[in-house]
Amino acid sequence: MRTDLGVDWEIPPTPPGRAGALERFMGPGRTRAESAVEAAGGIVCAAVLAAGVWATGGHADWSGVQWAVVALAGLDLIGGVLTNSTNAAKRWYHRQGDGTRRARLLFVGAHLLHLAAVGLVVLSGDWAWTLTNAALLLTGAAAVEFTPVEVKRPMAMAVFMVAVLVNLFWSTVPAVLAWFAPLFFLKLLVCHLVPEAPLQRRRDA
Repeated sequence: MRTDLGVDWEIPPTPPGRAGALERFMGPGRTRAESAVEAAGGIVCAAVLAAGVWATGGHADWSGVQWAVVALAGLDLIGGVLTNSTNAAKRWYHRQGDGTRRARLLFVGAHLLHLAAVGLVVLSGDWAWTLTNAALLLTGAAAVEFTPVEVKRPMAMAVFMVAVLVNLFWSTVPAVLAWFAPLFFLKLLVCHLVPEAPLQRRRDA
């Protein structure tokens, strides 16, 4: 399979329909090493996050629904950072054709639900936080996706830092949720939208 980077990457076939749906979602052809690092890294990061959330004490008045939103968001973001960083995911989501740009942007757009859940449920209707981060996500994603391939990585780092800094200084949340914005924007703007190296324009013979 030829990618839009002009690199020949072999993407293993997957079973059709539901049988191969999860493999296609995470990226076909993951190695045992990738799976092992994802599993071990996910367990360690989830444990550290849970300990940090508990240690802040800012969760004392959370309802069961708020706890569920935070737990699901944390697991999704940790797993998403690790999965979207693998070669298998890069090969799959940045393959040539098949509407992959549209698929990447739809994937990013679907995460507006994460912002709504955290902003409106956990932060009890904080529309300013929700809309600010929605704007940062959509403008950042467009900047990375439509910039030339050789500068996608520094562009992603730039918009990631802007999003994190805005959240640190202006769109602040209680300390118990300080982890959300860095992991959220890392997963989507850096891990998902930046293709694997070599990052160079495609040159057809």
